Amino acid sequence: MDKETKKGKEHPLSLVVNEAVKIFTDLGFEVATGPELEDEWHNFDALNFPKDHPARDMQDTFFIKNKPGYVLRTHTSNTQIHFMEKFVKDGKNPPFAIIVPGKVFRNEATDSGHEMQFYQLEGLMIGANISVAHMKGILLEFFKRFLGKDVEIRLRPSFFPFVEPGFEVDVKHGDKWMELLGAGMVHPKVLENCGIDSKNYQGFAFGFGLDRMAMIKFGIPDIRLFYQGDLRFNQF
Repeated sequence: MDKETKKGKEHPLSLVVNEAVKIFTDLGFEVATGPELEDEWHNFDALNFPKDHPARDMQDTFFIKNKPGYVLRTHTSNTQIHFMEKFVKDGKNPPFAIIVPGKVFRNEATDSGHEMQFYQLEGLMIGANISVAHMKGILLEFFKRFLGKDVEIRLRPSFFPFVEPGFEVDVKHGDKWMELLGAGMVHPKVLENCGIDSKNYQGFAFGFGLDRMAMIKFGIPDIRLFYQGDLRFNQF
């Protein structure tokens, strides 16, 4: 007698990554990918991080012992730089819109809300006359599709080296406001570092943790559960 064939199920992170990618591609974004082992130019310098920025410290970054000048990427923003450099090298001009889903690494203590590795989704849109209003509209539409039509968002001023102005973006789901992502208008220096004329083109970037999105969507209490390999976890 043939044994019953059991069908596998997707990991919660895979479900969230695939859903987020589907929403953004439906909104006109294309998917870009980049390396997890990165040089400091693409991970920090080109993104306008000063040499003494705390994000470069050993407390936040995994530096590679036998490969000086290289790190495990601390964000998916490195792929912004790779994409724009190639875009210009190929003789193209904006507009363009990309998303970058992928794993990132931070040298920090783990607890229920923090892990040394996690998944992030980066977004970048560059063109003529792109504004904060475009950014807010895209983000609101994404969260409405991802979490439900009752979602609201709000922007609070913040600072990130690679955007100006920068914002923390809060999302209201149900009756609770949650700080879910950072965003802002791409700093002119970042565009210039990639060979894009910042006088004629501008745009926005944003990034959020997909693990946290999965925790909210599926009611998962501890981020560390994503990486423990327990097959009972794949029941969503």
